[in-house]
Amino acid sequence: QVQLVESGGGLVQAGGSLRLSCAASGRTFTRYMMGWFRQAPGKEREFVAAISWSGSSTYYRNSVKGRFTISRDNAKNTAYLQMNTLKPEDTAVYYCAAGLYKGNVYNEPRAYDYWGQGTQVTVSS
Repeated sequence: QVQLVESGGGLVQAGGSLRLSCAASGRTFTRYMMGWFRQAPGKEREFVAAISWSGSSTYYRNSVKGRFTISRDNAKNTAYLQMNTLKPEDTAVYYCAAGLYKGNVYNEPRAYDYWGQGTQVTVSS
């Protein structure tokens, strides 16, 4: 069992930055791929970024490439999402997720076994 707690969301102006954190419980953090998803009102949950258990591989949706950076600190059982040059269209509830490796499906919710409660990110224009 893994419990995930996100933090770091908030209100920011367009062009600003936020860093989201995802703290995981348990001693098996290094077994899990970590992902970030987001869901805006009236829209489906969408993939944002993912990172392999070692941190050696990262993946991003096209619209955030060059602006967002996913990372992890396995010693602290924590994953991060650094978000720069934020745009109003980035406004959503952001969720972190953890999953054992299931093949090349890192961008699909079904790849993840555990989810956090979400943190709101609002970008004003």
